[in-house]
This record gives sequence, structure tokens and C-alpha cells, in this order.
Amino acid sequence: MSIKEITKLKSEYLEYLEIEKNRSPLTIRNYDHYLSRFFEWSEISRPENITSNLVRKFRLYLNRYCNEKGDGLKKVTQDYYIIAIRGFLAYLAKRDIQSLPSEKIELGKTEDREVEFLELDEMKRLISASKGNNIADLRNNAILELLFSTGLRVSELSNLNRDSINLKSGEFSIRGKGGKIRIVFISDSAKKVLLEYLKKRKDVDPALFIHFKKSNKKNRADTASSLRLTPRSVQRIVRLCATKAGIVKKVTPHTLRHSFATDLLTNGADIRSVQSMLGHSSITTTQIYTHITNKHLKDIHKKFHSKRTQA
Repeated sequence: MSIKEITKLKSEYLEYLEIEKNRSPLTIRNYDHYLSRFFEWSEISRPENITSNLVRKFRLYLNRYCNEKGDGLKKVTQDYYIIAIRGFLAYLAKRDIQSLPSEKIELGKTEDREVEFLELDEMKRLISASKGNNIADLRNNAILELLFSTGLRVSELSNLNRDSINLKSGEFSIRGKGGKIRIVFISDSAKKVLLEYLKKRKDVDPALFIHFKKSNKKNRADTASSLRLTPRSVQRIVRLCATKAGIVKKVTPHTLRHSFATDLLTNGADIRSVQSMLGHSSITTTQIYTHITNKHLKDIHKKFHSKRTQA
């Protein structure tokens, strides 16, 4: 089997992810990158050339790799490579193509993820910093309110159209990762600012959030450019508002998603409900937020268990 043939197997695997598994274009592009790098490094020509020892050496290579700036690969990034290789091997097994069994590869233990979120007073300052009278300010305010109200991913928010949301019912469905559909809910404050923002829109662009050109009049940004905001544009807006609010933390749209989840948990929501509202396919992903509830559990233990010891 030539190198071209193993590349062909990789292409067929990526097509399988697209058609059978309904993976996003970004996921497929990432898997292509991870597998291509593995094949280029290993110079293998046949699937049976993939061995436990080869994968172990590749892991060492990833762990010791440094770019021109001297930066290494994060453990989570290294794991993405291994996950892609395991997925490829499982696909080969499904097709009865001889190679290393995917279960022979174990993921390394990673450190617990740190969740960066905003306290309630910081969140209030952030939203307040985005307020203004022109349409760009209303848009920015609506973006922040909607992110905190719904826990949307930035890609989900930037893909919204005006007819996507139902402001009367205060809820709408969103298609998230893996094509999964979930219901999200809009807070009263988010509904109010969205209505104000949409009333000021004079364009016919279907996108909910668009760019605005600065007009010559008093340098006000009030002319629609009919160009949908990209996730990167939303990130810049959030960062700008955080700077205006005097928040020293690194604030991103995902920080607001974390803030949404932690706010729910600290106010008594159960983790399964939070999982559903975030659109996580596994409860394990949602459990990164359980550190937030630890103090709450400690308070409950002290309040109720201490009664028995004092009796």
C-alpha cells in the first residue's frame, strides 16, 4: 500500500465523519490536520504499520515539541491528536482493515480545567459598559445580554438570523455541535434590549448581528453595512466592553457561557438541567462546573449535619 493509499483512507474517514457522524466542518478540518501531521511524522505507508510503540513515540514527540517561540503544545491539544488517531483506528476496524485496535490507546491524565467566569457584579459592570444610544451600542448590549441569558456558543450566536428568535415566547431552538437541537431561553432584560436594537434596524439583512459603518454625523455608527458579525468580531466586541468596564480578567464570549452556567448552579439549578441548556452531549463535560457548588454543599453539610453532632 502506498502513501497515497493511506491518504485515501484518511479522506474516506473524513467523509465518514461528515456524512455518517454529522461532524462540523471545523471538526473535520482539525481531524485532517491532526492525522496529516501524524502520517507525515511517522512516514507510514500501511495501516498495519500503526503500532502501540509508534503512537507512544508520537506522543513523546508532541510532548517535547516547541515552536519557534519556544512554546510547547498544551496537554489538551496533545490529546486532540490522540483522539483523532483513535477515531481513525476505530473506523479502520469497522471496515475490517487490519491495524492497531483503538482501545489499545489510552488518553493521558490531564489537569482539571480552570473555569474563568465573571462574578455577578462584574457581569453587571460589563453589560453597563456596553450601553449607549446609537445602534452599534444597542447591538453590543444585546450581544452581551443574549450570551449571558442563553449560554450560547459564539458560533451559535453569530449564525442567528432575525427570524431565529421568538421574543414573544422568550425562547428559541438552536442547532449546536453535532447538529444537536436544544431550546434556549431569553431573559426579560435581554428581550428588552433586543427589541430596542431591532426597532432601530432599517436594513433588510436577515442576520441578527451585523457590522455598522460610522456615519459622518457626529461620528455615530448608525449605517448598516449588511455584513454578518463573525465569531472573531463578537470576541473583539466582548473584549472591548470588558476593557471599558475595567475588568482585568481575560473576557471572551466563552467566559459569558461559563458565567451563565455558574450562575445557574449557584442559584440551585441541578447539573442535568445545566447540561441540557448548554447542549453538552456528556454530563462529564458539564462537571467542570461542580467546583462552583462545592462551597454550597459545604454550607448544607454544616447547616444540617452539625445538628446531629450537637444533639
